[in-house]
Amino acid sequence: MLLVSGILAEYIQPGIIGQAGSSLVVRSERTYKEAPMSFWGQFYIHLFRIGTLSMSICTCFYAGDFRFVEFLAVCGIIIGVLLFKAGCHALVDYTFQLSRRYSQAREHYSNIETIASVVLYPLLLIELRIGDPIIGRWMIGCVMIGFFAMWVYRGGRLFIDSPLAILYFGIYICTMEFLPLAVLLYLSEQTIQIL
Repeated sequence: MLLVSGILAEYIQPGIIGQAGSSLVVRSERTYKEAPMSFWGQFYIHLFRIGTLSMSICTCFYAGDFRFVEFLAVCGIIIGVLLFKAGCHALVDYTFQLSRRYSQAREHYSNIETIASVVLYPLLLIELRIGDPIIGRWMIGCVMIGFFAMWVYRGGRLFIDSPLAILYFGIYICTMEFLPLAVLLYLSEQTIQIL
């Protein structure tokens, strides 16, 4: 299912994965405005990202055989956390009038998330074949650390323009990135244990 959604996203909106990868090595953030946007292309790439993250969480916390019900439950939790996070982002954007920089940060976050999902997918297949959650946690942890390092580096360049801005960016990272991730991991672990 995940592979099909990734292939459909690339088929419907050609270059979506390639542009995400190339945007990580340029100095200024590249946007998809030059490429034709497609609702279904965006839908399938979001499905691929959410499914890959859900699968990685399931493989980290599973005890025994993988079950599709756990996967769907974790997908639901991820969608709920992402919707809550989007609402908080809209409130912060409305309050502090950060629309231009905020849209660049969202574009960058989306590009990094796409590349992280493309890297995670084959690692998940390897981990499912091995069947050892410890190895899976190390592989997924390394990819996530790389994801957050890129996000902090590129996102910090957008928002840090004074010494006080470093404090604000640190508060933003803790409240809008790490706190939702902690809630997501806690709810997912509890759900997998219950199911």
